[in-house]
Amino acid sequence: MKDKIVAFVGDSLSREQFESMMCMLTGGQESSDIEDVQFLYTGEIHHPGWGYRFRSTNTTILYSKSTRLCDLEPINATDPNTLNAMHLDRQPAFIRENIDHLNVLVMNTAQHWRKTLVSWDNEVMYVNGAPVQDRNLKNISNAMIFKVNNIVKWLDSKLASNPNLQVFFRTKSPTHFFKGDWNTGGRCDNTIPMTRGSEVFEDESSDKVVAAAVKGTRVELLDITALSDLRDEAHNSYYGKKSPDCLHWCLPGVPDTWNELLSAQL
Repeated sequence: MKDKIVAFVGDSLSREQFESMMCMLTGGQESSDIEDVQFLYTGEIHHPGWGYRFRSTNTTILYSKSTRLCDLEPINATDPNTLNAMHLDRQPAFIRENIDHLNVLVMNTAQHWRKTLVSWDNEVMYVNGAPVQDRNLKNISNAMIFKVNNIVKWLDSKLASNPNLQVFFRTKSPTHFFKGDWNTGGRCDNTIPMTRGSEVFEDESSDKVVAAAVKGTRVELLDITALSDLRDEAHNSYYGKKSPDCLHWCLPGVPDTWNELLSAQL
């Protein structure tokens, strides 16, 4: 990976995979070889996010937040309280502007596709530069399917002329809220690994949306859903939290396995 740029783009679980990768590469130790490039200029790339460069190999690892892989734009740029247009048919600015300079792109999106969360984020779904009117597309699940297919199709077209780029779409990370959801008292109290089994028997991905989108394209599937589902005890739970976090993972932990799989596919 000398002289290459690896970018993780997605939600907070993508950030966890980025953090895991950095810990695996550094052994958790600070080093003068590692340069903090939070605001990164590499050639034409400007990256206002998290990033580190390994000076000895000129390898750069980045994380850019994009919870739904959509381009966001203020509806009224002069109003500080304005809603944001969430363009389902436009790619995140970081990917759109830097795609020709990246060598590895790892994406994800899943958990934030809830009507409540879109509303909390003050976002309005847009297509073709206007608010979504199609009743079918107003359904948040259908909107996510539209977005996943849209960005995969766009990236596949870019890969045709960019042989130095590999793109991976990571499947959804499972949650383990038992006896309720994240906002209705759900919890994950199990502390014993793999009490529900230790093997994955499915021949196909359990994330049907992402698997169907990448089929027949140059975008590769990073399939972590079924194996992660076996580890319901590996979440943050109550540790360091006032309420149980059964979405994010302890580190070291499950995201390290995602990166082992990514390394093998690379």
